[in-house]
Amino acid sequence: MRTPFRAFCILWFPIALAFCSIAVADEGGPPPLEIGAPAPEFCLPGIDGQNHCLKDYADSKVLIIAFTCNHCPTAQLYESRIKQIAEDYRGRSVALVAIQPNSPKSVRLDEMGYTDAGDSFEDMKVRANYRKFNFPYLNDGETQKVSQAYGPAATPHLFIFDAERKLRYQGRIDNNPRETLVTSRDARNAIDAILEGKTVPVAKTPSVGCSTKWLYKEEGRKEELAEIEAKPAQLQAASAADLRALRNNASEKLLLVNFWATWCGPCRTEMPEFQTIYRMYGHRAFDVVTVSINYPDEQPGVLGVLNKLRFSGLPTSIRCSPRSMRIGMPRYPSRCSSGQTERLSTNARAPLTPSS
Repeated sequence: MRTPFRAFCILWFPIALAFCSIAVADEGGPPPLEIGAPAPEFCLPGIDGQNHCLKDYADSKVLIIAFTCNHCPTAQLYESRIKQIAEDYRGRSVALVAIQPNSPKSVRLDEMGYTDAGDSFEDMKVRANYRKFNFPYLNDGETQKVSQAYGPAATPHLFIFDAERKLRYQGRIDNNPRETLVTSRDARNAIDAILEGKTVPVAKTPSVGCSTKWLYKEEGRKEELAEIEAKPAQLQAASAADLRALRNNASEKLLLVNFWATWCGPCRTEMPEFQTIYRMYGHRAFDVVTVSINYPDEQPGVLGVLNKLRFSGLPTSIRCSPRSMRIGMPRYPSRCSSGQTERLSTNARAPLTPSS
């Protein structure tokens, strides 16, 4: 008869994480371009593999520069509206160019909790292809020289120029991220006025969205990670009742449980990814639990691995009792793989039984 295994468990409880910054201004960034100012030059790489420059749009009576990004929920909400503007004004001498201004290294993990893509150039290609962007999408996240000249406070932030490339409007697309509640289509009003040779009714509005991730904010991300990693890992005892509570998942949150062991190479390799996932989504209705299946007398080794992996920053953890437990798993794992992850919820319960 095989000797029953015993387990260590580490339980991650939710911590308060910040939703992406909602900004009408960015005190640390450059001021937005003033009304009447000429359009700053740009020549940036696009997701189509071509460089796009200001001069390329000289024939258009109206030029719209839309600063937007991938990770921001507000920017995502406005993607369809930006596409519709490009479509509705096609053939009317109106050009729309989107620029991604964020430094990917300045986006905090807790600002990535509502996205399937970051702000890297490669992710821009993925996002644009998935959303079928019908306009040029350019990257300025590496140097931000163009963004510094225009001064977008948040994403999205529009700058609309006339035929002489003088700024006639800057600010939001409309007055509500929820499209059904929109009562003022500010960008469209500005475009129509310029095309008709009229004065733009409202030339400046606040941009509302996620604050622009300037290069200097990279230090904030480093500080976030350093603060998390500075805390040591902990183990505490857990009973069969504790594991049943996990299985029952009485909360209204999605619960992800990962079984691992110190002797499982792939498990140790993937462990940092679970930390990243939790730091990204932990402020939503989501919890993560990791369960080590090592023997109780291997506690020092488990702690050593966790501290080496900088598995820390979470307020509570538990160590299983000496009795062996299983949650829909083999009594003794003969092998391990990156697939040793089970998502548990109240709608999918497997038997929880002590083994002898």
